Amino acid sequence: MRRMGTSAATFGIKRIYAEPADDDGCRVLVDRLWPRGLSKENARLDMWLKEIAPSEPLRKDFGHMKERFEDFRQHYRQELENNPAVAALHDLAATHTRVTLLYAARDPEVNHAQVLLEFIQQHPAPPGR
Repeated sequence: MRRMGTSAATFGIKRIYAEPADDDGCRVLVDRLWPRGLSKENARLDMWLKEIAPSEPLRKDFGHMKERFEDFRQHYRQELENNPAVAALHDLAATHTRVTLLYAARDPEVNHAQVLLEFIQQHPAPPGR
């Protein structure tokens, strides 16, 4: 799990199919669709923040193809610039010491959670948040 610090929290990302761990902290699913074959009980989620996931057209255009990832990254970052759900992550960071962003994609490097983590790293919460 990659980590980074902001506010009071450390953010990390993890595949939702990996075994939940005590040190995951606040577990937030950041996919728009529920992961196949996983029960809500086994997911052990604290929050499902589907509004922060890429838009349906962007997700479908990307199709998890490595050759489209850089273009996807650029467009998803543009979506995040105006997405009010980013504030919800900053709010979680203010009240938890660790926030784990959960995703279902198979590739640990080519997925939207990586882009989201990078975005949060580069756009910390505004003062007073």
